[in-house]
Amino acid sequence: MLILIVAFVVSLGLTLLLVHSANVHAHLSHDSDLSGPQKFHAKPVPRIGGVGIAAGLAAGAGAIALHDAAAGRLAFALLACGLPAFAAGVTEDLTKAVSPLRRLLATAVSALLAVWWIDGVIERTAIPGLDWIVSFPIGAALVTTFAVTGVANSVNIIDGFNGLASMCAVLILLCLAYVGFQVDDLHIAWLALAGAGAMLGFFVWNFPAGLIFLGDGGAYFVGFYIAEIAILLLHRNPLVSPMFPLLLCIYPVFETVFSIYRRRVLRAQPSSMPDGIHLHSLIYRRVMRWAVGNRSAKALTRRNSMTSPYLWLLCMFAAIPAVLFWDNTPVLMVMIVLFGFTYVALYWRIVRFRSPRWMVFRR
Repeated sequence: MLILIVAFVVSLGLTLLLVHSANVHAHLSHDSDLSGPQKFHAKPVPRIGGVGIAAGLAAGAGAIALHDAAAGRLAFALLACGLPAFAAGVTEDLTKAVSPLRRLLATAVSALLAVWWIDGVIERTAIPGLDWIVSFPIGAALVTTFAVTGVANSVNIIDGFNGLASMCAVLILLCLAYVGFQVDDLHIAWLALAGAGAMLGFFVWNFPAGLIFLGDGGAYFVGFYIAEIAILLLHRNPLVSPMFPLLLCIYPVFETVFSIYRRRVLRAQPSSMPDGIHLHSLIYRRVMRWAVGNRSAKALTRRNSMTSPYLWLLCMFAAIPAVLFWDNTPVLMVMIVLFGFTYVALYWRIVRFRSPRWMVFRR
């Protein structure tokens, strides 16, 4: 618990400092474009929350090292591997000049560093054919790189509403910590707790007021961190089902896959083209519009923050069975399929203005 507290306090303090000094670095750090299809904030806000999270993780790694030297070396090595992903994202946050492809390539470099340095490699998947591919070192490295960049990108995709990505990340990391304790892998459990603490320190200032955003640096780095902890948990513990991390991260991952399908197949557009019809965007526009009607900054911020709890529930819909059946591959597969059907059914109801009654807010 001390590891979580240390990471939380450092992240909380540095993020507060970034918020209070916003006027000094606003010309670099603020997201001043309020017109894009995925822009839902009411006023320019710093988008360098990843800096506070990275500092919290570094402090958490230090606390881990004081408790166990070997675990500390693993923690600092993991953070070092993530530097390319973090640097590319923060550079984009400050300059607005790093393309999505370059950010993904930087994340791929981080994934390959983790394969080489800390054995962060996928060696089993429970998927016929893919298991054969990962039985070869090159195949395993390629599949791992694809998985890590995919998870990092998916966290970036769901980052847009106050508290959405950060609370989903906290839930995922706490679940990873729980399973780490279950299999007596304290190193993984401590890493996950440090991540949860750092994310909570950011969350305090991000929800509900939206005083600071994750930014690309935070989103890609957190996505990388989550993916690597999940991969290390699998690599070090044969009892853990390879379907466990997939179900645990299924909300952001399925959001990404469905968005690609929707853009390329249904709309014949490039998969990288941003749009405003993600599930979280639809909830904001077609459910929350009844809750808060006016366009004042206060009302827009309230509507923004009220969107996230719906998606937290969706994330928990996957997380709860994941931790209950973390060693049961058939059940986890069934839950993954069930989540897909649930997501698509919910999406099509909202897109057709037929939102379920339980989602309609009544004052």
